[in-house]
Amino acid sequence: MEAAIALSIVFVAVEIVQGLHGRPGPISRAPWIVAFCFGLLHGLGFASALADVGLPQQAIPLALFCFNVGVEIGQLIFIASVWAAFAILRRLSLTVPRRAPYLAPYAIGGVASFWVIERVAAFWP
Repeated sequence: MEAAIALSIVFVAVEIVQGLHGRPGPISRAPWIVAFCFGLLHGLGFASALADVGLPQQAIPLALFCFNVGVEIGQLIFIASVWAAFAILRRLSLTVPRRAPYLAPYAIGGVASFWVIERVAAFWP
């Protein structure tokens, strides 16, 4: 499950880079389907992690609900922070290097690729 979650992050990073090259992929054609599938995959992974740490079965639905609410609030805070940072940078009139948009997807994709390899290698002792 963990390897599939990491692989989904690699997929998104590759999609972002492809979009920057002008070759949009499945995410741009059907973002809601991809978001639903990845949300389901990540939610199942979190639910299995809760079960693995010994959380009682009756507490898992509330824990998942609180987790999802926390994720949504965290995303809103992150978006607001990035928006504020870009507003400040615009006022400073800084020039952004042409390759700067590639930094985040390559960094995220690299870390997620490492996780995929690490999780798959753990299958064989």
